[in-house]
Amino acid sequence: MPNMDINKSNAMHAEEIKCLANQAFAAHKYVRAIDLYTQAIELNNQNAVYWANRAFAHMKLEEYGSALEDASKAIEVNSRYFKGYYRRGAAYLAMGKFKEALKDFQQLKKMCPKDPDTIKKLKECEKAIVKLNFEEAIAAPVPQTDSSVNSIDFHPVGKGSSSTSLPTQMAIIAAAVATTAIAVSTLSAKVATLVAAIAVVVLIIMGTRWWGGSEGGINANTLDVEPQYSGARIEGDIITLGFVKKMMDDFKNQKSLHKRYVFQILQQAKKIFKALPSLVDITIPEGKRLTVCGDVHGQFYDLLNIFELNGLPSEGNPYLFNGDFVDRGSFSLEVILTLFAVKCMSPSAIHLSRGNHESKSMNKMYGFEGEVKTKLNETFVELFSEVFCCLPLAYVLNKKVFVVHGGLFSDDGVKLSDIRAINRFREPPEEGLMSELLWSDPQPYLGRGPSKRGVGLSFGEDVTKRFLQDNNLDLLVRSHEVKDEGYEIEHDGKLITVFSAPNYCDQMGNKGAFIHFEAPDMKPNIVTFSAVPHPDVKPMAYANFFQFFQ
Repeated sequence: MPNMDINKSNAMHAEEIKCLANQAFAAHKYVRAIDLYTQAIELNNQNAVYWANRAFAHMKLEEYGSALEDASKAIEVNSRYFKGYYRRGAAYLAMGKFKEALKDFQQLKKMCPKDPDTIKKLKECEKAIVKLNFEEAIAAPVPQTDSSVNSIDFHPVGKGSSSTSLPTQMAIIAAAVATTAIAVSTLSAKVATLVAAIAVVVLIIMGTRWWGGSEGGINANTLDVEPQYSGARIEGDIITLGFVKKMMDDFKNQKSLHKRYVFQILQQAKKIFKALPSLVDITIPEGKRLTVCGDVHGQFYDLLNIFELNGLPSEGNPYLFNGDFVDRGSFSLEVILTLFAVKCMSPSAIHLSRGNHESKSMNKMYGFEGEVKTKLNETFVELFSEVFCCLPLAYVLNKKVFVVHGGLFSDDGVKLSDIRAINRFREPPEEGLMSELLWSDPQPYLGRGPSKRGVGLSFGEDVTKRFLQDNNLDLLVRSHEVKDEGYEIEHDGKLITVFSAPNYCDQMGNKGAFIHFEAPDMKPNIVTFSAVPHPDVKPMAYANFFQFFQ
């Protein structure tokens, strides 16, 4: 009987803590909410609601691996608790595991057959998965030497046979048929019918392009600059400061840059980045400084504020932007074109490292692909992907400071020479050094642990110190995580996280930060700043597939 009283007392106390956690969640204090839900779970781990709620808080912090574990635990505790399936399905989606997500939403439909929200989300999920699978199926392999650049013409071309080869055409037809067959065998009748209809439409369109002689890329008509165009112009091949300032001012006023000049920026940027090693050494002269910024995530007006506070990039005021320039924020195109244009104008004025969001899979889910298709067209999606694959993975400042987007490795003994040797000209793999550089996170305890994101790993203070010691370095600077103050110093002062997207996604309430490093001592001087207003375009506005799960 005494044990039952204790259990009842624990359960009541757990409910009180859950209420506090819910309040923290409503105030967008997700780290605090997770801590409180954890306390409730410690008092009563047989309440599925606590696990599911903590899963939702983890998702808000993009900790999808942890969200998946918590949602699965909620289902284990109570297999009839429908929100467990909902949270797990959303976590699978965020990780790109679409088949697993579909299973959870199908189970949810069985449990709540008349719930309109469940029905809507299942249908949207099915449509999105069909679309993604079909796009994958018809994407013909492109030779390593081919490029989207080759499909963009500056000069008139006569009608003629398409460059798409007969084997490629047959492969696309076969893929369309195979996709339809799979849909018929695995999806509902209505969805299978939809797949078949899409297949027919796509094949008609592709057939028109193949046999009608029309070029699949951008033709001269779309790249000719119309007389009425009043935006920024590149004269010849030289990108000047005047052009960059005019372009940024146009973007600020929600005007667009002509496709011709977008193409020129991407063409030049790709050439510059491709010539760089995977690990770039930067030397900062004595008495000079370099500014390191973290994630910007499409928050263009906050990028302008950084330049207002800290000065425009120049040879005398260089910057290093540490990945995740795009996605989430709905001005990602403006952000990336500004950074690329400055790089083309003055390569030593700005340095860019690749983040985990500079990849096709992330861009497809989190908005950049949709934004580029809306503001430009589909050919530019592929061209941006090509440039992203050329971005360096890490930097070393004055042989003292290691800068990388994510973090460290699953094994000790990794040397800077190993990072230099990485073949980065590809989409990020699911494991290995490249993946860990882009995805890993620090943890407050020693050793290594599973990733809260489901990719990469978590690494402790001892791992950080061994890596720095092995490579004669003083400090690790990384980004990748939103922080309330815009930064966080961890691992006995040997690791700094810097995040430069204040009030992330218009809801986190965090500050942004950047770090000055001045030679010769290279001690970090951290500057924080707050968010500035922006036009009323919501985050994830172009992420038609994933936004309704947020």
